[in-house]
Amino acid sequence: MIKKFLKRVFRKSAKAKSVGNAQVIPFKLHGVAREQISYGALKVTDGLQASGYQAYVVGGAVRDLLLNRIPKDFDIATDATPEEVRRVFRRARIIGRRFRLVHVMFGEEVVEVSTFRRMIEAEDAQTDEHGRLLRDNEFGDQEQDAARRDFTANALFYDPATQEIYDYHGGYADTRDHLLRIIGDPLVRYREDPVRMLRAVRLSAKLGIKLDAATAAPIAEMKGLLDNVPQARLLDEVLKMLLSGHSLECIQQLRKMNLHHGLLPLLDVIWEQPMGEKFIMLALRNTDERLSQDKTVSPAFLFAALLWHEVLAAWNLRVQQGERPVGAMHEAMDEVLARQREQLAIPHRQDAVMKEIWLMQQRFEQRAGQRPFRLLEQPRFRAGFDFLLLRCASGEVDDELGLWWDEFQDASAARQAEMLQPEGDGEKKRRRRKPRKKPEVPAVDESAVDEPVA
Repeated sequence: MIKKFLKRVFRKSAKAKSVGNAQVIPFKLHGVAREQISYGALKVTDGLQASGYQAYVVGGAVRDLLLNRIPKDFDIATDATPEEVRRVFRRARIIGRRFRLVHVMFGEEVVEVSTFRRMIEAEDAQTDEHGRLLRDNEFGDQEQDAARRDFTANALFYDPATQEIYDYHGGYADTRDHLLRIIGDPLVRYREDPVRMLRAVRLSAKLGIKLDAATAAPIAEMKGLLDNVPQARLLDEVLKMLLSGHSLECIQQLRKMNLHHGLLPLLDVIWEQPMGEKFIMLALRNTDERLSQDKTVSPAFLFAALLWHEVLAAWNLRVQQGERPVGAMHEAMDEVLARQREQLAIPHRQDAVMKEIWLMQQRFEQRAGQRPFRLLEQPRFRAGFDFLLLRCASGEVDDELGLWWDEFQDASAARQAEMLQPEGDGEKKRRRRKPRKKPEVPAVDESAVDEPVA
């Protein structure tokens, strides 16, 4: 009781102080302790400061700690150049072309270190015809680095040595109020980098915080700028949404703000397809649950789920037109992937995995002879089976099929033999080719052979 009372008293008496244009928030006010910072991040900040440089934990890590969340990683900002950082740490390497960063390795932990940057003045900035910045930064100081960041909650600098937070844009108050607010004029900032609109949606949904009204207002009228963003950057942002652990909230927020059009074809139509919508919602919920349990999630599996009903529709159309099922499926897959690639460049390395998962769905119907055993030997059987279970849960196929495979894959050899369906039960029986008859040898009259020739 006494400790709680003293803590409340100290918090009330603690006040932020100003240093230049920054508000410095003391530990007694914000409560983020040095011990909450990762081992690698502490080694980097301590090492740089001991060498005479400034060094702070920045961005999402500070924001998450203030929201009582565990950060995914800890990024560092410093006034040291990449070459100077590399000289301080033995296991460090410089990466990047457009702007160089340093990765410092501590066992399995990789700490990303960036040098303070500043926005280039408007008259000197390189932009395209839509106003998107092509070269938007160069080395600067701490205050300039804060100004070029996107949201106030991401522009906080934490010094592990003093346990103080430096705040130039009111990000501390916004974070405490669960508010996401863009730095500067939203119209200008979205035009500079349209991906900020998607990032606003993702962070709002992931963190469960409200978008500032002025930050949200221009998004509907400016969403067309996303058409000019390189596909690789769009894919990166979409993957962050889908693998955020809050993909369901992200997709619902995209729909609410009418931003889903064009990112994934299926997202444009699933709202009109009850079966497709249920399937997608189940897939996203399953992904979020796996991530919450620290289980791995394959992007290829997720994209396969998002595009499945597009493939299914294209396949059904071809089968109705008289094409053979297997050939029709291959054509449907290629058509959907080609159409998708025009809008979002899913890497080709994912195609093979997606196609294997899709092709397996037909094979799950075949439960006679040696076919089930051959399917069990497939390297991606588990992914295909998990996909089948989603189809069962959404009502697309009968639950009995999923239950049969769930038992069959772990059953004893004797039980598996009992479970096999007879040929022709629920599937076409293979027609066996009749063996060719040997030509008949005409009978020989032995008595005639023995007679002497006249």
